[in-house]
Amino acid sequence: MCGIAGILSFDEQPVFTSDLRAMCGAIAHRGPDDDGFYVSRGVGLGMRRLSIIDLSTGTQPVRNEDGTVWVVFNGEIYNYRELRQGLEARGHRFYTETDTEVIVHLYEERGALCVEALRGMFAFAVWDEKRRRLLVARDRLGVKPLYYAEVDGQLLFASELKSILALPEVPRDLNWESVSHLFTFLSTPPRESIVRGIHKLEPGHVLLASARDGLRVERYWKVRFEPENGRPESYFVDTLREKLTESVKLRMVSDVPVGAFLSGGVDSSSVVAAMSGLSSEPVRTFSVGFTEEEYDELRYARIVAERFGTEHYETVLDPDVVSVLEDLTWYLDEPFGDSSAIPTYFVSKLAAEHVKVVLSGDGGDELFAGYDRYRVFARERRTDQIPAAARKAIGAIASMLPEGVRGRNWLGHIALSGVARYLDSSTLFRHEQQRRLFRPEIFEHMADYDPWQVLADRLPARRMDWLSTLQHLDIEGYLPLDILTKVDRMSMAHSIEAREPLLDHELVELAARIPPDLQLKGDTSKYVFKQAMRGILPDTIIDRPKRGFAVPLGRWFRGTLGGFAHELLTGRDGYAARIVDRHYVQELLRRHESGRELDLHLWTLISFELWCRRFLSRPPAAAAPERELAVAAGGRG
Repeated sequence: MCGIAGILSFDEQPVFTSDLRAMCGAIAHRGPDDDGFYVSRGVGLGMRRLSIIDLSTGTQPVRNEDGTVWVVFNGEIYNYRELRQGLEARGHRFYTETDTEVIVHLYEERGALCVEALRGMFAFAVWDEKRRRLLVARDRLGVKPLYYAEVDGQLLFASELKSILALPEVPRDLNWESVSHLFTFLSTPPRESIVRGIHKLEPGHVLLASARDGLRVERYWKVRFEPENGRPESYFVDTLREKLTESVKLRMVSDVPVGAFLSGGVDSSSVVAAMSGLSSEPVRTFSVGFTEEEYDELRYARIVAERFGTEHYETVLDPDVVSVLEDLTWYLDEPFGDSSAIPTYFVSKLAAEHVKVVLSGDGGDELFAGYDRYRVFARERRTDQIPAAARKAIGAIASMLPEGVRGRNWLGHIALSGVARYLDSSTLFRHEQQRRLFRPEIFEHMADYDPWQVLADRLPARRMDWLSTLQHLDIEGYLPLDILTKVDRMSMAHSIEAREPLLDHELVELAARIPPDLQLKGDTSKYVFKQAMRGILPDTIIDRPKRGFAVPLGRWFRGTLGGFAHELLTGRDGYAARIVDRHYVQELLRRHESGRELDLHLWTLISFELWCRRFLSRPPAAAAPERELAVAAGGRG
């Protein structure tokens, strides 16, 4: 696991090592063990290394035999041993034991198509000196991040946005469409960052750049939902169990200690079960809980830990999170509205005290239809029978009701149909609310931007079952933009590597072949997955009610966080004061205090304000802020 950065000058002007050092310095937390640089005419590559595989000789950048191909790499290639054997048999000579080097030699054979052979999580850059060409690639599901920008005749790329912002010539102007997307879906869009001109390389894409041909981005992989309806249920149960075990086994390969995040849900528990069956030593597991009992799930994690005899560690969060907000802002890299980043940050901190690699259960809800909103949508599909004219009238009635009146949002929701109704269920500030939130001159910049349409446009042209359609939307949107962003940034904040066995692309392709009626069977979500784990996991875990990674923000806002929010969001000297309507924000605060749950609305505003103060006022410092983290004492259970 590493952080990477680089510069390509399209007119082959000199690239300075000092710039690469500045870019890598901003992401030192991603690789505290080492750094490395390659600079040639018009190009430079840099990296920060977190040593996981081949601790002694795996220093990057890594080259081919004659030094004409160089790579910097972030991630893990889980099938690298198999690939290496084939490459050596075909005459390639290796000088390290690292998985990074297989990329160099695969590139020599296949060019940009080398990505198709890789099974893993990755973001890497290959410089081809002979062709004078740069290849930048990102893994299929988007586990590892990659940003890029064209500035003053140069292509800049890096693992994090702050790395590009470390160069003073990079403009720091807000991307207003990204702002709208943030306040709609809690994160920035698939292709764009919060800063205008700085883009994300999307999952399953490669970027090719050269002075001769310029820059182009191409897609090399996408999930295809093609259910195999003729197969018996037992086939999917057995195959899924085997594929999960294989995926976990691949991700346990490491030269440093490996543990697991354990929430007590089916996904993380299944990963721990597989790890325990593959390990001769007790698996180290890490869980986070809350003092508020209705949010605390430690009892379920303890059941799993006891069942599999893990070496279990826990931490309980104190409701005073104000003291770590500056650190969260730095490490999250962009404004981020999902408050579950908080417990992810602290459970990562706990894990970092004991291991350098953790396995997680992320991806299970998207692959196996685990979200409650799928079941809700199944029930709401009956409203599609309401005539269009009647739905339009219901929508008109809803729009006439004052904001905050009970029933207004429900009427507006029922007035929608299909994908629009599903996206509405995940929306924070709707279009008319953003009109009130932002100053008129600011809202004009985003008035024509439709975040719903941006995601809906990603659906394939062919018709799919309604459940497959929703899963596709979440795999393309919510998974990489929210879930994987959160886990990557919060684990890297503490310099540990998170691996997601459920997002092995071969397992993903298997899940996409499961018939929808075996994914969501009646009111049972994750039906096939649960059947595969029946008899392995305790029934208490398999049959427990679904609960998201909820955070008691509402209570926190009515405590110490409330005063902080008032001061931060309603003052006249903040950045948000220039673009949002202060009176509307005060109204949101009053409504929340009176009992309406607007915690994510306020949290997103706080995240946005803190990010603007930290990153728009000056270039990022060469290192993250160092401060004592306030969290209740946790220890080995």
